[in-house]
Amino acid sequence: MNENILKGRWKQIQGEVQKNWGKFSQNDLDQINGELKRLEGKIQEKYGHTSEDVKKQIESFVKKLEQ
Repeated sequence: MNENILKGRWKQIQGEVQKNWGKFSQNDLDQINGELKRLEGKIQEKYGHTSEDVKKQIESFVKKLEQ
């Protein structure tokens, strides 16, 4: 996974992130700020998913962004 995509395009993709993980508030998005580990942690916190599941979700999400 390319973390640079998240960091570099964070402002543009925040809406897509919020569509994908609807429990995120704007404050959550501001805290994540394109950081992969923060995104992983917030997904686990909000949804209770395992680390492995979260990584798969993010990988799938980033692949969609790369297309």
